[in-house]
Amino acid sequence: MLSSLLRPLPLFGRRWKPLNFSNPNFVRIPEYHKIEEETLPGYIASQYYPTRIGEVIKERYQVVGKLGFGSTSTAWLARDMNGRRYVMLKIFVQAWSMGQQVDDELKMYRPMEQSPKGHPGRDAVRTLLDTFYTEGPEGKHRCLVHPPLWESVLTFLRRNPVERLPSPVIAFVLQRLFLALDYLHTECQIIHTYWFVARYILSCCYDLLTPLPADNIMLGINDDSVFSDFEEKELQRPVPRKEVDMNARTVYMSRDLRMPNDLGAPVLCDFGSAVLGDKYHSEFIQPNIYRAPEVILGVPWTYSVDIWNVECMIWDIYEGGSLFTGQDPEFHNQDFVILVPFEERETTLEGEEEREAFLRLMRKMLQWEFGKRSSAKELSEDKWIHKHL
Repeated sequence: MLSSLLRPLPLFGRRWKPLNFSNPNFVRIPEYHKIEEETLPGYIASQYYPTRIGEVIKERYQVVGKLGFGSTSTAWLARDMNGRRYVMLKIFVQAWSMGQQVDDELKMYRPMEQSPKGHPGRDAVRTLLDTFYTEGPEGKHRCLVHPPLWESVLTFLRRNPVERLPSPVIAFVLQRLFLALDYLHTECQIIHTYWFVARYILSCCYDLLTPLPADNIMLGINDDSVFSDFEEKELQRPVPRKEVDMNARTVYMSRDLRMPNDLGAPVLCDFGSAVLGDKYHSEFIQPNIYRAPEVILGVPWTYSVDIWNVECMIWDIYEGGSLFTGQDPEFHNQDFVILVPFEERETTLEGEEEREAFLRLMRKMLQWEFGKRSSAKELSEDKWIHKHL
């Protein structure tokens, strides 16, 4: 059992006591008005665990508030009363509705837990603290417990009006990401793959936010006051919510964590689409605009698909636009295609030396032959990255 491999959280003094979150002064949303996960295509209310703010799960984790939602899970800030610390609970939809997928992400943590401890990329990958099943009214739900993180690099990027990040920030994110990938590739034999294409197509069809790989890189928090402030806001000003099914189920609005006073380093997350690298793989992965050539061609692929992903992602957040359209011009009946040399696509850097150094880093990843792409370890030592660090 993986749970037996997980180290128990330390106990610091006396156990926390549960707080009373019964403040009735919240906005009641009409039952006919869809919010949060209810707006997702294919949403089935009974498949979601009916989490309630203030409830204590497994006699240990008290739910403080909702952090986010998705098609297969909801995320909650919780008080680990045994460990006297805040954690994030990821509560999946009913296990039977997910089939084997319910344990796919969990299985990726097994080689991580068994890997050597000294690799510098280990702390650049999200940690699993605990896992268990909790019983809902119509079945059991898998729960994962993680250290809480702030927001994704993608969300952070959108805070900037020009939707670009400066070179020192990009360099730091890249170094952490390459260390994380080197750890996964060499120590754990895991290919991250980022997002399966089905999820990307689904989001585009329903005009939802397009999931980008940058959404899987989240920023850490070295400031516990972020969580206590979140908790105090919920106690004093509860989030709006709607009660459905004769008040048997409550759907809450999410609450954002405030900007930390001490922002932590980037961490690679979301292993629901990750696969073991020692297996044969030729299935379709990745959104169209990030899909590696070998995946497009339907030939076997391996760890280097992650490297192609990183290049496309970094171009997005550094140049403010995608390198590829993800469309076949012939399939879309386009009469002509304007081919722009790679070097001419870069328009933001000043100085020929800086520009050439950045493009040289990009070329190390943007190789059509996957065997010619640099490894994550080699890329973590690139001159452009270390110049800006």
